[in-house]
Order: sequence, then C-alpha cells, then structure tokens
Amino acid sequence: MSGVRRASVDDARELVRLRAVMLGALDGAPPEPGEWQHTALRTLRRQLPDPEADLAAYVVDAPGRPGTLAACAVGVVDLRLGGPADPSGRSGYVFNVATDPAYRRRGFSRVCLGALLDWFAERGVRTVELKASPEGEPLYRELGFRPTSMVAMRRDGGV
Repeated sequence: MSGVRRASVDDARELVRLRAVMLGALDGAPPEPGEWQHTALRTLRRQLPDPEADLAAYVVDAPGRPGTLAACAVGVVDLRLGGPADPSGRSGYVFNVATDPAYRRRGFSRVCLGALLDWFAERGVRTVELKASPEGEPLYRELGFRPTSMVAMRRDGGV
C-alpha cells in the first residue's frame, strides 16, 4: 500500500482538521475551535509551498473522497547546539500523526510517518523525537523509537 505524498498548500485545511482529531484523541474531547486553527492554517500556508522549509507534511488521501485526507504526519527540523552523539545539532520533531477515525487500521499513518522519517534522513537529521499516545506507541516502537530517560516538562503562559 502506498498513496503517500508530500502535502501541498491545498491540504492546509485538512491538516488542521486532522490536528484537531489528534488533539481530541489525546485529550478525550475535541478541542474548541479558535485562534489556534487560524494560526496553524497561516503557518501551513506559509511553509508547505517551500520545498526547502524546515516543516514537512506527508499525507494519504481518503479513498473516494476528493479533497479529504485520511492520514498525515507532520514534523519540523530544529537546529540546536550539537553534542557528542550528534555534532550537527539538527534534530527532528514529529508533532502530528493522525488518521481520520473512518480510515484507521489500514497502515496510512505508518506510510505517512515513514515518508516523514525519510525526509528527515535526506536532511541529515539523525535524531527524531515525538510524544506518543498509548494508541500510537506500538507503531512508533516498530519504527525504531524508544522511550528516553528525559522527563518531559512544559511551561505554559506568560512570564
């Protein structure tokens, strides 16, 4: 099975819709519509047309539903200070892997993520990170991801 392709600017709205699907699965309820969608849409419309951008998305079209995506994987290349394990400092972060509920268990997320991992490799990125949901963890392990000893922390809000 294939059908995976690099997303174009025409896919931006569907990528935002699939992001909401993913966020809803993580939080147990769909996220409220809001400014986050408009900002994500602007970012995608700015980044997707540029083949040299540090953001890429790979998608599978929904069978028989033109203009609708079945699945996606979206990630970015970050530049950090290098270290002994990776002197380049180039690292990848996968921040969205989602499949529309109507198209799950068909391997669509696997091919999208595989294409994204190839994109990272083409750019010399040796380390790729993501946050795994319990549902996604088996796939990520199969693709070589392993838990780390690092504690993930986040600070939300202002100063």
